[in-house]
Amino acid sequence: MTESEVAHQTADQRAPAITPAPNRTVTSSRRAILSVTDLKKYFPVKSSGLVRRTIGQVQAVDGISFEVAEGSALGLVGESGCGKSTTGRLITRLYDPTAGSMMFEGHDLATLSHRAMKPMRREVQMIFQDPYSSLNPRHTVGAIVGTPLRVHKVVPEKQVLNRVRELLEVVGLNPEHYNRYPNEFSGGQRQRIGIARALALQPKLLVADEPVSALDVSIQAQVVNLLRDVQNEFNIAFLFIAHDLAVVRHFCPEIAVMYLGKIVEIGERESVYEHAHHPYTQALLSASPDVKQAAIGGRRERIRLEGDVPSPINPPSGCRFRTRCWLAQDICAKQEPPLLQIGKTHKVACHFAAELGQNPTKPVTASLLGTDDQGNHDPGASPVEIPNQPGYAETWFDLKNKSFGTS
Repeated sequence: MTESEVAHQTADQRAPAITPAPNRTVTSSRRAILSVTDLKKYFPVKSSGLVRRTIGQVQAVDGISFEVAEGSALGLVGESGCGKSTTGRLITRLYDPTAGSMMFEGHDLATLSHRAMKPMRREVQMIFQDPYSSLNPRHTVGAIVGTPLRVHKVVPEKQVLNRVRELLEVVGLNPEHYNRYPNEFSGGQRQRIGIARALALQPKLLVADEPVSALDVSIQAQVVNLLRDVQNEFNIAFLFIAHDLAVVRHFCPEIAVMYLGKIVEIGERESVYEHAHHPYTQALLSASPDVKQAAIGGRRERIRLEGDVPSPINPPSGCRFRTRCWLAQDICAKQEPPLLQIGKTHKVACHFAAELGQNPTKPVTASLLGTDDQGNHDPGASPVEIPNQPGYAETWFDLKNKSFGTS
């Protein structure tokens, strides 16, 4: 079955443009359905030989904090290997966290036993990156989508088939194809099957791990629009993991940028895309096509990062991005920059945070950390404790005045 047949079998007759997400108010004024605080996941590295000892740890996720508002969407972006997918698997408890908390509807998902997690899995579901490997090739679509209904006893056994057909119709598939196998469908259709399975339990939070990266561009638009319709109809919150900045910008009102297990910048969509303050975010945006810039002529200057991403087994001291950063100074190697709130809905972790081309010559965080400009301890300074907490505070740090305020 080809991708072109999808257009004739579904309600999407053409490849539509991706519908932009509305400018919803982000976490600062909406109830947070998920609150993640200082989340960590370390994978042990074992030695070879008869007696296998732990000789190191892969710091896949290292102390991240964020919130996902009810009915909203948070986009998690970054290079491959930065910890995005690991974060999604931690929230769905496919991985057990090393440390930290994940508060969901008054329950800490990080500490729940596997038995206690069973009822919570009705509320938190996941859409996997590969739409084929996540579907059992030995089961029909009806069995795949119907299994969650049977396990959680959502509907009586006699009504499972009718419910499966309804779900297939919701995601734009032919309800009569419930008795087919995954290999009989195209990539876009298989991803729709995965979405139908995730929607079967009517969850409150969906973790979408690269849901469109394996699809053609025309099919990507259909799937993203489908997810938008699903969110609006069922008021589902999304943690949308992707590397395509254009898709994230259209779908998510709030964006978080990860690098080597850390969140380096997070904030409202327009604040991050139009006023990025971290050099890594600026480099990512420079590599993404800008339709507006192309319309008025000219081309945005590309920022090329030198070197490879360091190993998460032995990350750099201080700022983890310093080995590839053109702004790095001595303080970057000695002091880890805090995730500092610099606006009403904008945080950044950089000693020289500023918009592109306006970076200061001296670190803006030295006074907060109680150090001199080289990162050495200053006996006469009074460090300010900056908690690594999700959400946004009522006051924030003014980069120009180097003081806390509300405007």
